Amino acid sequence: MAQVTVIGSINYDILSTMERAPKAGETVNGQTVQLMPGGKGLNQAVAARQQGVPVSFVGKVGQDMFGDRILSFFDEKGIDATHVGRSPDEATGSALILVDATAENRIVVIPAANRQIVPADADGLAISPGDILVSQFEVPRTTIAALFAKGRAAGARTLLNAAPALDDAPDSLWADTDILVVNETELGHFAGVELSGDAAVADIATAARRLLRRPDQVIIATLGVRGALAVTLDSETLVPGRKVLAVDTTGAGDCFVGSLSARLAAGDDLATAMRYANVAASIACTRVGTGTAMPVAEEVQAAL
Repeated sequence: MAQVTVIGSINYDILSTMERAPKAGETVNGQTVQLMPGGKGLNQAVAARQQGVPVSFVGKVGQDMFGDRILSFFDEKGIDATHVGRSPDEATGSALILVDATAENRIVVIPAANRQIVPADADGLAISPGDILVSQFEVPRTTIAALFAKGRAAGARTLLNAAPALDDAPDSLWADTDILVVNETELGHFAGVELSGDAAVADIATAARRLLRRPDQVIIATLGVRGALAVTLDSETLVPGRKVLAVDTTGAGDCFVGSLSARLAAGDDLATAMRYANVAASIACTRVGTGTAMPVAEEVQAAL
């Protein structure tokens, strides 16, 4: 079976739930607090592994107890952490997450060791035809570019989640991306257009085509409860969403990316993999948490 390799961020998350987030200068009472493994890269890797495919990780943690806990978590999940290094002078990345009663979140990320990931961290990494390489913008974009070029040369497919919306990615990275996943905000940013939360599908498709760098690329716009739209040069595929009672949307996009990657590695066509990923992400929204909230394959199959 093909494997998923994630080049990505690792954080230790401090997540607190509350009725509403504080305004500037205000203190409010929280309801719960949890410490858990997170970071977009880690979340996506866990989401993929929960679907039963082999997953390896390229990243970096600090020489601290949080780094120890992350490595133990990877071992527990069965994720190959051979290429997770330890920074001698930076702490493990971290994030402060506030989740209110409407399931919306506010997040502060401290990248720390994630900033030090370099192409050499993947030396010796085995990449085979059919593998899926996945990354996000929480790690150095030049490193992603180098590893995506290496992956495509080996016959792997590359999937980039361009989040957060940063503008320092080299042109080669955009060109070496086979599948680009963005939400509506990120799509509008990179396309240079204003997109409302209820923008027409035709407008989203038009904006998505602005991001195409090769005729065989795919742009996927995630649309929340409306589902996801895959756009190519001459086609559009809208996969409907699944309504649930959401309690925490943190990590839902990561769940979509990881689950999509897993099903593509397992041989699904794009539309089938997107339907699966939408359901997986909807389940993640019903749980408080990040890396610990990703559903297993049996749960997704039951919901399908």
